[in-house]
Amino acid sequence: MTLLPVEPAWRLADGAAELRWLITDLWSHEAVGIVGGEPKCCKSFLALDLAIAVAAGVPCLRRFAVPDPGRVLLYAAEDSPATVRRRLESIAAAASVDLADLDIQVITAPSLRLDLDADRRSLADTIANLKPRLLILDPFVRLHRIDENASGEVAPLLAYLRELQRRHGIAVLVVHHAKKGAGHTRAGQALRGSSEFHAWGDSNLYLRRDGDHLILTVEHRAAASPRPMKIELVQAGEALALKVVDRCEPAAPVPHSLDERITAALADAHRTLLFAELRSHCRVRAATLYQRLAALAAAGRVIKAADGYRLAG
Repeated sequence: MTLLPVEPAWRLADGAAELRWLITDLWSHEAVGIVGGEPKCCKSFLALDLAIAVAAGVPCLRRFAVPDPGRVLLYAAEDSPATVRRRLESIAAAASVDLADLDIQVITAPSLRLDLDADRRSLADTIANLKPRLLILDPFVRLHRIDENASGEVAPLLAYLRELQRRHGIAVLVVHHAKKGAGHTRAGQALRGSSEFHAWGDSNLYLRRDGDHLILTVEHRAAASPRPMKIELVQAGEALALKVVDRCEPAAPVPHSLDERITAALADAHRTLLFAELRSHCRVRAATLYQRLAALAAAGRVIKAADGYRLAG
């Protein structure tokens, strides 16, 4: 019989490893993750901005520092080599660096199918040979012929990318589309296809349109996230690149947990709600709602009154 390794709890390593950044506040060291958004939200521009920043050691979006720059390996499936070069040159100009001086290696194969063993081996061998700091794959939809809505098909492909990250000590960035018309959905839950995408990322960047503006939302698995920020595509001479315009208050989030749905319903009502009214708003089993209300009351967030429930404070 083969036993799994175990360790007494009191002997486990003391203290968490210090958080390291590939791009401070935007992308953690050796993180896998998604740059996501609806079409025409500048996802590829953002991914290329990360590429320039990591290769040159200059601040991403002219704001976020790169502590440990290195080689970037890029596969841009939807754009011609000329378009990729032109965009990179524009972003490099905005960052006051010369593209010819940067170690960005572009995969020029006509296709890359990560659902095929031969292509997986080729990518792994290329990474082993080049040893990049960051791998960018843009977009996910061009990397396979699987059903993106089927968790059983998506999970193995994402697991392969995770295995590459761990084996070679690299960061992996995948550009992926959000569902059309999902602008009012919580960022990660707006990604097209299986929920595996949102769960997979250590660092995720989401772009959405808010009128004439782009809003960038950042999520990290192991670090606090900065507030959403407004960015825009700025033309300055030959330079065309994204730039942080200013910080902005986060848009009112769509409640994504039962606790948030309960407190949102109470806040919107501006009065005490009966249990039946809350259940109608939240659409959950009575037992589940009773359990969460008890927990919220114990935490001091909700007050149970004789005529129902209301927000504390």
